[in-house]
Amino acid sequence: MFDFRPSIATLVCGLGMLAANLSFAEDDPAKAAEEAVAQAIHALVRTTAYTHTEDDHLKYGNQTALGTVLRYTPEYHSVAADWSMFPLGTKFKIKGYDRLFVVDDYGKALVGTKTIDIYFPNKERMNNWGVRWVNIEILELGSFHASRKILAERAKKAGVEDVVFDRGGYMYHGRVKA
Repeated sequence: MFDFRPSIATLVCGLGMLAANLSFAEDDPAKAAEEAVAQAIHALVRTTAYTHTEDDHLKYGNQTALGTVLRYTPEYHSVAADWSMFPLGTKFKIKGYDRLFVVDDYGKALVGTKTIDIYFPNKERMNNWGVRWVNIEILELGSFHASRKILAERAKKAGVEDVVFDRGGYMYHGRVKA
């Protein structure tokens, strides 16, 4: 099991290494990558809670970063995350809970914090959750490409011209595509 308290990069590196190892054994690298992600990955992560009625979320209402409705159902539970760690569409389960959690929201305050923010429909449930360290099982890793595309569109609208896509601080010398 991965322990995210020291570093969440372990997950990304582990998936990359697993996909690379499988691609040597397969003729089709895309199929190998799918098989790598299909193998469940367990992790210990810090979670917090949010609701659409918090002051800092009122301007978005009950909408996700994609413009869809935030969901809290037995089948699907919206969460926000740093998309560079848990990309858009990542699906996971929390040990002890019988729900599917899906990264369909984004929080700029989450960037670099190694935290997943879980949506609740009201403040009482949000406060009951508080801050918890939980074990998750990642069932499907989302799309880094889709995450980057949405963030690039937002960056362009905000007038961003220089972008760093590397944790080492190396500049991206292409253009921001939306």
